[in-house]
Amino acid sequence: MRRVLLSSVLILLLGWALGTALPRWLQFMLTMAMANGLVSLGIVLLMRGGVVAFGQGLMSALGGYAAALAFVHWGWQDALLLPLWGGLVACVVTAPFGPLLARYRGIFFSMLTLAMSMVGYGILVKTDSLGGSDGFNMGRVTLLGQTLADEQVSTVLYSVTLWFAVWCSMAARLYFSSTRGLVTQAIRDNELRVEYMGASVSNTMAINFSMAAFLGGMGGALAVMALGHIDPNFSYWTTSGEFVFVAILAGSQSVLAVMLSSAVLEVVRSFSSAYFPSTWQLALGLFLLLVIRFLPGGLGSLWSHRKGSR
Repeated sequence: MRRVLLSSVLILLLGWALGTALPRWLQFMLTMAMANGLVSLGIVLLMRGGVVAFGQGLMSALGGYAAALAFVHWGWQDALLLPLWGGLVACVVTAPFGPLLARYRGIFFSMLTLAMSMVGYGILVKTDSLGGSDGFNMGRVTLLGQTLADEQVSTVLYSVTLWFAVWCSMAARLYFSSTRGLVTQAIRDNELRVEYMGASVSNTMAINFSMAAFLGGMGGALAVMALGHIDPNFSYWTTSGEFVFVAILAGSQSVLAVMLSSAVLEVVRSFSSAYFPSTWQLALGLFLLLVIRFLPGGLGSLWSHRKGSR
């Protein structure tokens, strides 16, 4: 634990020192990459138990709408409070579905989560009080009660997102090594043996689902804070597909790989859509096929295998 804590502090300090020197457009890109990386981290958490959630976009949308509505109607403007609120709302709203989904595996789990996401999308599109298909805007956040100047907004949002991303990644890393985290891996290998050993497979998977929802809601709130806008497309199936892309690209063996993979997606999307607007998805798909073919364990397997061979 001490090693993980020291590594997290070092990454936080280095990320802050380097990030504050970057231009605003690059700060925004990295902010979105880390926010979306938190959403994908929830998928990786579930992948370690042998299931893939294709509805993580719903968690992101719930967190984003919760943060934006709290900002507009309740006057909650603090950049440290809104992500926690978004994560809590996403967790509470989806928690009743956890025990149900915990009974399913494989394509059934994936399709059920996808169906939930699209039901949420339909509700958001048809709800005029939430802006319908256009969504609505939210204003500029504050930090500990302090109003941010124009030149400070990008740096502060980057720093806040980095703070949440690092500490959530550290918590996920510790969870993976905990008893329940190891039970999750055992469920993927042979859940029948886990039941015989006295552990509850259903409870473990339901808890993992709620944790994934919290991470997704937090990531969605951070993304909305950076964009200043929320709409139903956060819950659309293509958005969930991008989160799954990041999770598959990263693999389930490394938390750091999730953030790196999210940054790769953001860079490719930003630059390729500018120069190859009609074919960048094709290039992204080919890249993913190559990763699956030559690195079936994801990018995280590069240093995980090296560490295991020592």
